[in-house]
Amino acid sequence: MPFGSLWLPVVVSAVVVFVASSIVHMLLRHHKADYKGLSNEDDVRSAIRKGSPAPGYYVLPYCPDPSQMKDPAVVKKYTDGPVALVAIVRSGLPQLGKHLGQWFAFCFLTSFVAAYVARHSLVPGEDPLTVWRITGTVAFAAYGIGAIPDSIWHGFPWSNTARGLADALAYAVLTGLTFRLLWPA
Repeated sequence: MPFGSLWLPVVVSAVVVFVASSIVHMLLRHHKADYKGLSNEDDVRSAIRKGSPAPGYYVLPYCPDPSQMKDPAVVKKYTDGPVALVAIVRSGLPQLGKHLGQWFAFCFLTSFVAAYVARHSLVPGEDPLTVWRITGTVAFAAYGIGAIPDSIWHGFPWSNTARGLADALAYAVLTGLTFRLLWPA
């Protein structure tokens, strides 16, 4: 099957997921619980600003050499806390247009990979349920599974990951349905 016959479901499923995710995030707002504010935010902002860190990912306490983890001073820092992973981004208002563009590019890439897998495992006129299962499974893997290591290694609350997996399931169903409806005969 030529890949060109799959461009329509790739583009349409990317648009469908993009619109669905906009609805999820702007109208349902169930991700509002993903973030919490600090009671002493101004003090923390001032302390971080004083250090002038470049944008990046930081850890507190910082221990660059694993052999130092047995050092009583390092153990005390971890015991006393806080233990934190901090993402510093550039100052200024969030660039929503840039983020939405990157999100659409990711939706497109996910649909493209689903089409690629489907092209090499399915044939024109394939059973629609099989098309839905294959493309939906690939989409779920792309949209959801990558969030699990964030809870394992980066301390993201499992409730955040659960909400993300619920979103991924919805996006996977929509992706699979779109491919099912637009699969070449």
